[in-house]
Amino acid sequence: MSRALTAALTTSAQRLWRHRPPLVARVLMYLVVLVVLAALWRAAIGEHGAIAGYDFPAMLWYLTIAEAAVISIDPRLIEQVGSAIGDGSVSVEMLRPVSVVGFRVASSLGESAARFAAVLVAGSAFAWSQVGPPPDLGAFALAVPSALMALTANLAAQHTFAAMAFWVNDAKAAWFLYQKLVFLLGGMLLPLELLPSGVETAARFMPFWPMSYAPGRLASGHLDPLLLVGQAVWLVVLLGIAAYVFGVGQRRLVVAGG
Repeated sequence: MSRALTAALTTSAQRLWRHRPPLVARVLMYLVVLVVLAALWRAAIGEHGAIAGYDFPAMLWYLTIAEAAVISIDPRLIEQVGSAIGDGSVSVEMLRPVSVVGFRVASSLGESAARFAAVLVAGSAFAWSQVGPPPDLGAFALAVPSALMALTANLAAQHTFAAMAFWVNDAKAAWFLYQKLVFLLGGMLLPLELLPSGVETAARFMPFWPMSYAPGRLASGHLDPLLLVGQAVWLVVLLGIAAYVFGVGQRRLVVAGG
């Protein structure tokens, strides 16, 4: 099984690199978003100000990694997985001697990691040109494995949300809700420290902050290894939930389909 999952990961990454126009388009879109957000935060913070412990260089590096961790994933993944479940094509994948959700997560992770590598290079070049190197190189070094865990956690959660198609045959509503939760409670648009206190507290108990906030926080110069520990815990939980929900859904599909 491990060899099959590794093969799925590497093959999908290689496939993405061979079809470069979509990758280039994703990088350009990411840079446009980053440039706009950088301009907004530069105006809000100023060159020498700070908000909730973030000066402008820290905020820009936060956004560079936080945005990269989310934009590297296919934005329509939940809808695509839901469609595969709804039209029954996922039943073909059940014939493989590996976990359906494990194989899908591994394949998606290969593509997402390849995209992340591309946007990380482009985003880091932009941030470095604007504010210089990351505030803390040690913390930034931890941001890279943190981002990989963020990608995996995000993919596991998206497959969990998409699994509702086993019961309702449509995951579009789940996709819309999920994206908004990651944008706000996951820290993609702004650090959790800038949320109202009640919302910030709630967000820290939810599984979305490991998907964007954690690597962004590290990249901004806040060296906190406990962020990696929290991410690892949530990663195990989310993978377990995804495997369980898919397992229940697959059994229902088999029973319903004879």
